[in-house]
Amino acid sequence: MTNGHEFAGKRVAVIGLAATGVATARVLRDLGATVRVYDSRAEADLSPERVVEVRGLGDGVTLALDNARVDWERTDLMVPSPGVPRTAAPLAEAVRRKVPVLGEIEVAYRIARAPILAITGTNGKTTTTALLGAICRGAGIATSVAGNIAEDAGVRLPLIQAAVLAPPEGVIVAEISSFQLEWVSTFRPRVAAWLNLSSDHLDRYPDFEDYARAKARLFAFQTPADIAVLNRDDPGVTRYSQGAGKGQRWEFSVRDRVPIGTCLEHDLLVAAQGPVAVAHETKTVPLMPRSEIPLPGLHNVANVLAASAIALAFGIGRDVIRRAVRGFPGVAHRMELVATIGGVEYVNNSMCTNPAAVSASLEAVRDRPVVAIVGGKHKGGDLSEMIAALQDRTAHIVLIGASAGEIGAALDRESRRIGTGPVVEFAETLPGAVQRAARAARPGDRVMLVPGCASFDMFTGFEQRGQVFRDAVKRLPQLEQRPEESRINQ
Repeated sequence: MTNGHEFAGKRVAVIGLAATGVATARVLRDLGATVRVYDSRAEADLSPERVVEVRGLGDGVTLALDNARVDWERTDLMVPSPGVPRTAAPLAEAVRRKVPVLGEIEVAYRIARAPILAITGTNGKTTTTALLGAICRGAGIATSVAGNIAEDAGVRLPLIQAAVLAPPEGVIVAEISSFQLEWVSTFRPRVAAWLNLSSDHLDRYPDFEDYARAKARLFAFQTPADIAVLNRDDPGVTRYSQGAGKGQRWEFSVRDRVPIGTCLEHDLLVAAQGPVAVAHETKTVPLMPRSEIPLPGLHNVANVLAASAIALAFGIGRDVIRRAVRGFPGVAHRMELVATIGGVEYVNNSMCTNPAAVSASLEAVRDRPVVAIVGGKHKGGDLSEMIAALQDRTAHIVLIGASAGEIGAALDRESRRIGTGPVVEFAETLPGAVQRAARAARPGDRVMLVPGCASFDMFTGFEQRGQVFRDAVKRLPQLEQRPEESRINQ
């Protein structure tokens, strides 16, 4: 951590006029840098509010749009927004010219005064990050929840902004994506956790190995003074975390006892405190019964174990953890019960954006028959896990989005192979899909939005997709109740 002195007087090219790019420009300007923000799009294709915001930052910040050439003679440093791929022309040219490229989280780490607790994984990041934030706040610590998470009213706090705001005695709890880890060179979280690994973002990465290696960079610069919290049950995490850094290794597991970390034993969450010298056995102490977790599914037990392990590694007590977990309401667009209409539950799980998430979501709710709304933009990779889960757990599926045909064909092949399968129909819009699902559902059923795909073919993001689902449900007739409890319970 340098607290920003190294950026004073630097001429910085920020690539991408996303929320992170705007925040980066503002912070670097305040640190004394001269900033030029580049975006390949024309002004008419950009958010007017962001354009106005950047232009309002003053003389130290300028804007270059519509594929403007980078002024290399006046560029000491480049900071790309996470959404800009490594193959983008300005980044490739910066590497060729040996111009330093720092990711936004790398800059954030260098200027942060508070320690960073970082979480990555293919699924469960937002729930685990939000829960860890609640635990830290419950411990009386000034906590900034930041990164790739929209915690408050759907507004993300970029890590670089949290780095400026968080006091030295506070903590930054950060959700970190693989995109954000591509350009780190010293980023060193005090505690870093890897929740799980499955196929995702293969529209960005050339192969699964490249995606996994990007995730593993979370630990690359940790020292023995830091802690890496790893999912013992996930073979991908185990494989790709080997040799990824020098941090102390903690684990969490829903299957096995771990040497140090957290695990599930006979429906009791316990903390493992390392081997006792005399008995050579791991000592465990109770955290809480599984029944006290308000979120459904074994995958959420794993999320709670991960958040608890991070909190324990950071020195937070078991009683604080238990209180925070018991009072945790969950997060929007994750297994969110919108309403019950005519005896049918309508569940918004818009953040379910890959095949593994579909499988975990359906496994968590075996108490009712499911009518599933699936589809969007498939991000590449194997669909077999999702197809198997849909075949096993649903009787009726409504497909939407750019990949509806691909998913429908895969479902048809599997139904032909095994001789049975769910009814499959298609809808042009999400509101239309909700109406079709409502007609198919019977009292006692559950209509679930479990897209298994990205949202960008039809929406600005998963948040908008979830809101459209909510609005469509509210327009259905016979509204029976608006549930006080906003999560699905087991």
